[in-house]
Amino acid sequence: MRERILIGLSAFFILSSSSIDKKPSTEFYQLTVYHFAGDSQQTVLDNYLKSALLPALHRSKINSVGVFKAWANDTSSNKLIYVLIPLKSLDMLTKISENLKSDPEYLSAGAAYINATHKNPPYSRMEAILLRAFPLAPQMQLPKLSGPRKERVYELRSYESATEKIFENKVDMFNGGDEIGIFRRLNFNAIFYASVIAGSKMPNLMYMTSFENRKDRDEHWKAFGADPYWKKLSAMPEYQNNVSHIDITFLFPTDYSDF
Repeated sequence: MRERILIGLSAFFILSSSSIDKKPSTEFYQLTVYHFAGDSQQTVLDNYLKSALLPALHRSKINSVGVFKAWANDTSSNKLIYVLIPLKSLDMLTKISENLKSDPEYLSAGAAYINATHKNPPYSRMEAILLRAFPLAPQMQLPKLSGPRKERVYELRSYESATEKIFENKVDMFNGGDEIGIFRRLNFNAIFYASVIAGSKMPNLMYMTSFENRKDRDEHWKAFGADPYWKKLSAMPEYQNNVSHIDITFLFPTDYSDF
C-alpha cells in the first residue's frame, strides 16, 4: 500500500513539474491597416467591423480583437484604421477566411462592405502585416487601463533594420538583452512584441504599448530613457546600429474594440 502511494505521489510530481515547465505556445498576429479618405468610407468600415467582422471572429472563439484609429486622422488626408487579430497558428488564417464565407450572419451584417462597387469602395487601400510573437512575449497581453477610451494612447512602433542579420540582432536585444524586461518593469502595458514575417517594410519588428493618455505616455518614455539598465544595454557594442528607421503611430481604441 505504501509503495502504491509513493508511486502515485511520484507520478503527481512528474505531471506537476511538466505542467509548470511547459512554455506557452507562440502566437501569430494579423495586423490589417485600412486606408480611407472620408466620413462615408469610415462609416462603412465602422459598421462592417463592429457589426460583421468582430461578431464573426467571436463566434470562431477569437475574443481579443483590437480595432484602433490613428490620432492623426482628424488632420491627415490618408486616414487609418488598424485591426489586430491574434492567431494561435498560421492555419487559422485560412480557417478564418473559410468561416467568414460560410457565415450567413456575417454575410448579412457586412453586406454594404462586402458588396461595395468599384465606384464606391469602402477604403482607398488595405494592407495586411503578418507577425510572430517574440520568445519573451509569446502571447498577447491585454492592457490594464481605466481612463476614457478616446484619451488612451496605443503606441505602435515599427523598427526597420538594414539587413536580415542586423534585424536578428535587434530582436536579440529585446529578448536576450531583455529590453522587454525594461518595458515590463516600467509598466508600459505592452500588448505584443513581434517579428514581421510578411509585410512591406521588412526586415522589421513591431510592438505596441498602451497608456492612459498622452501625458502618461510621455512620462513613461522619460523614465525609459533615464533607466540605468537601458543606458547600459543601448551602449553595448554588439547592439549598435541595428535600427535604420523607426515609424511611430499613435492610436486610440474604437468604442467596439475588445480592448
